[in-house]
Amino acid sequence: MTLLKIENLTFSYPQSIQPALKNINLAIKKGSFTGITGPTGAGKSTLAYCLNGIIPHFQGGKLGGQINLRGDSLFTLGTAQISRVVGSVFQDPDAQIISADVEQEVAFGPENLGVPPEEIEQRIAEALYLTGISGLRRRPTTVLSGGQKQRLAIAAALAVLPEILLLDEPTSELDPAGTEEIFQVLKKLNREHGITIIIIEQKTEQLATHADRIVVLNEGAVVMDDHPRQVFSKQQTLEAVGVRIPQVAGLAGMIGVNDRTPLPLTVEQAHRFIERILRR
Repeated sequence: MTLLKIENLTFSYPQSIQPALKNINLAIKKGSFTGITGPTGAGKSTLAYCLNGIIPHFQGGKLGGQINLRGDSLFTLGTAQISRVVGSVFQDPDAQIISADVEQEVAFGPENLGVPPEEIEQRIAEALYLTGISGLRRRPTTVLSGGQKQRLAIAAALAVLPEILLLDEPTSELDPAGTEEIFQVLKKLNREHGITIIIIEQKTEQLATHADRIVVLNEGAVVMDDHPRQVFSKQQTLEAVGVRIPQVAGLAGMIGVNDRTPLPLTVEQAHRFIERILRR
């Protein structure tokens, strides 16, 4: 089932000479885990703003094409309607968190949608459990670590019960341990609970490990769209547009891969790959 269909999407900011997006065509299926990457200025965040309604509701410009969300034109839906389907998590959690404590932050969305109090209580407990921060429920938001704040931002988005979780570089301020924690949460939400994940991310190691599809943007256009193994096997193409491939894939590319030894994307796969090479 296709939840989100993007057709010939174009967008130009006011007074901008070049369009930020050029004829984007993508279909996002229910239950998928899509990673979007590309160099700085590729149009990744602009695409996210189109998907969650910031464009055109809060950001003007020249907009063309269409986005269908569950069969309805996203551009005709209000932001409250969009947020019921698309939950958004941004790069800086401090810019998103507005409440004094964790419980209030998770309750904010459902309260504004008029959800009954007893159901809000259930949603808070479930969202905190799913993101692994149930023990932080009474904690002030000001004392949370960066990773905890991003988990809270995800929990707050989940409390609205969205079908799609859209994340715009949520690990850019996190260390490797914090980054892996966030990706493990997303993996669990996707594989165990069927939530559709769309994540904009520069950290290709994590995308290669967790996403089932990689979309590469450059200068506002889609230049690659395929399974991670197929995308990251195109090392020269990715380097030309400024996308770094996972280190294990780069190592394997230097050694040489073939049909019998597919490109490894994780450390475990690289270990098995090198073992096979050594045996030969």
